[in-house]
Amino acid sequence: MANEAQTATPKARAAIIPVTAFEQNCTLIWCEVTKRAVVIDPGGDVPNIEQAIAQSGVTVEKIWLTHGHMDHAGGAAELKEKLGGVPIEGPHIADKFLLDNLIESGRRFGMSGLRDVTPDRWLNEGDKVQVGELTFDVLHCPGHSPGSVVFVHKEMRFAHVGDVLFSGSVGRTDLPGGDHATLINSIKTKLLPLGDDVNFICGHGPGSSIGQERQTNPFVVGA
Repeated sequence: MANEAQTATPKARAAIIPVTAFEQNCTLIWCEVTKRAVVIDPGGDVPNIEQAIAQSGVTVEKIWLTHGHMDHAGGAAELKEKLGGVPIEGPHIADKFLLDNLIESGRRFGMSGLRDVTPDRWLNEGDKVQVGELTFDVLHCPGHSPGSVVFVHKEMRFAHVGDVLFSGSVGRTDLPGGDHATLINSIKTKLLPLGDDVNFICGHGPGSSIGQERQTNPFVVGA
């Protein structure tokens, strides 16, 4: 079942669908005006994602990937097929080596059914992505992975930050391509300047706000 969460204004709604053994927050975001939707990070358990889409009564027109780790991207190719070939956008091309090896990564963790993924569009800093009447800015935030991106809707004061920043923590950096100093720099130079009133959904666990993390997150306190 999807746990519904409302974004900052009624322009959009979001449903979080926990997927894979890693309890990754696959997120369905839709425009309330058009009922057009995007699935962010379909890491697996595609039937559960399809059920959430049906329950929400929306039409998915895109899949967005925040980065290339298997729990975020492993179900993207299958979901694209199930949805009639909707385009996959993101992450940054620096994560291509991860997306090219999802099957092997899944095998190492005992996860079957994953497919390697080739996005229809790689994303760069400053790009924009759109679903319905909603337009999000793209920030390239390397560190957790080289190609991690964040989606920001400035007017709604809302962001989806993937595994860059968590409530009380930050993304792990001990996986291939990870770098802790780079991650902290991304948070300090890209996310904190968004403003304390920006709320976010992250890749695992509960969401938070930039202000809350600036004040209490041990990795960013005082930044």
